[in-house]
Amino acid sequence: MRTSAGMRVLMLLENNAYPQDGRVRREARTLVGAGHQVAVIAPAHPGQAWREVIDGVRVYRYPAPPPANGLVGYLIEYGYSMVAAFILSLFVLLTDGFDVIHAHNPPDTFVLVALWYKLLGKKFVFDHHDLAPEMYYARFGGIGNPVVYRALVWFERLTCRLADHIIAPNESYKAVEMQRSGVEASRITVVRNGPDLARVRVVEPDAELRAMGKTIIGFAGEMGIHDGVDYFLRAAKHLREDLGRDDFFCILVGTGDAWDSLRQLSKQLGQEEYVRFTGYVSDEELMRYLSAADICVDPDPKNPFNDRSTMNKMLEYMALGKPIVAFDLTEHRVSAQDAAVYAQPNDELDFARHIALLMDDPQRRRSMGASGRRRIETELAWVHQEQRLREAYCAIRGDLSLSHGQA
Repeated sequence: MRTSAGMRVLMLLENNAYPQDGRVRREARTLVGAGHQVAVIAPAHPGQAWREVIDGVRVYRYPAPPPANGLVGYLIEYGYSMVAAFILSLFVLLTDGFDVIHAHNPPDTFVLVALWYKLLGKKFVFDHHDLAPEMYYARFGGIGNPVVYRALVWFERLTCRLADHIIAPNESYKAVEMQRSGVEASRITVVRNGPDLARVRVVEPDAELRAMGKTIIGFAGEMGIHDGVDYFLRAAKHLREDLGRDDFFCILVGTGDAWDSLRQLSKQLGQEEYVRFTGYVSDEELMRYLSAADICVDPDPKNPFNDRSTMNKMLEYMALGKPIVAFDLTEHRVSAQDAAVYAQPNDELDFARHIALLMDDPQRRRSMGASGRRRIETELAWVHQEQRLREAYCAIRGDLSLSHGQA
């Protein structure tokens, strides 16, 4: 039963588990705090129960599909996930019910689930995490099937046009939604991926890591095909062999579908002595590793997807007061401003040169780190972003009340 204070919201998530997806977790908790009832449907990580309550959020899970490989693999994964999500959504509908279906992409095919519920008078919110057409080309190195690209654009356009409201992560995505899908600005709310400062915080640095080199260079994030970690590995080789630096050590935290190939590349580059891959670690370990870093890197290469996307790792580095080296991307500059130095796009040697410059300038590192931390505290932290989400739901609730003839 819907309370007088809020709505019943069903969130759909496919490309990550809950509560592992940070953006979905923050949004769900914010909506619960605003008086809404929230349920989440997501794939299960190993060992997770199919049904539980976490921080007031009801979570329903289906067995995760095997990792996708190639176009056919993704079609199977998405087809299975849509059916599984739809079946669980029927269970939620018949038990607790819901007023709003809030879909997090990728994929954009959740519109096929939402469409049925719009026919029943439910509101549809599209949370636009990724530009799926651009991500497709990025994952396949800029070479893809134009028919697949057009299909992805069609699904994105259908999703945006059928959505009662869109949650965009930045102004670049908002522009795409308006220009490519013809959505009015009044139907879009920008809610940036602000870090939760209760979780992302400086702690006692990892002593063993600190002892590995004069300068510790840190990376933390997804290691997918399009995330550019290979660019950083080659930049580190330039730093050591072309620029003559042997006073650094690199720590790479995270996993992804390119993790095995990246470890193999690092081995081929002869980096066993100065590069360590940790794999998945707990939040506590992550904070210890990043707190030990002198410089953090975001090697996402320039392409139409990365250039428009806000990278969570950039914001987490800033929250920890770390100076950043990154390629010169549009949204990097919007997010980090003076907290980063920007190498020529996709130029690994220039990336290495910028690292070397910061290695030799601790005062500049401190200034950059302070600038980033200040920007997070005053503008970008989740505490500043969550009010935008609440306001969007106030507008949705008003529309829902009108459609049901309620005061």
